[in-house]
Amino acid sequence: MGDGVTNKGPTPIDVLVGQNIRICRLQRRLSQSELGQRIGVSFQQVQKYENGANRVGAGRLTQVADALEVPLLSLFGGTTTWPDRQPDQSPRALLAKPHSLRLLQGFDKLGSDATRSALLQLVETLAQDNAIRSKASRKK
Repeated sequence: MGDGVTNKGPTPIDVLVGQNIRICRLQRRLSQSELGQRIGVSFQQVQKYENGANRVGAGRLTQVADALEVPLLSLFGGTTTWPDRQPDQSPRALLAKPHSLRLLQGFDKLGSDATRSALLQLVETLAQDNAIRSKASRKK
């Protein structure tokens, strides 16, 4: 007989906490190795936490919050669902992707609205061209 506990994959809150750990780590300009050293785990384990592959226990989560110098509850902040988007396309999930935070920080430092608009137009054009090429390659 089972004890009522099942071994499931990550829940949406596990993924959210992992994304928040990553965002906070990047804001502090720490590598996964540096965070791992501060909390006593390998960088691979930090990577698994950030990806939501491994759940972060309460004690370890407290260590992570302390190492990142953030309130524990901030690691639970944010929404996990957006009605018009896939879960991996939520603003929080997009921000957790490599280079996204750096791009946003650089964009924020641009002084001119005209420069921001030009950069935004460039990025949107590149994304559209990429989508067209991807669609064409699937038809072949």
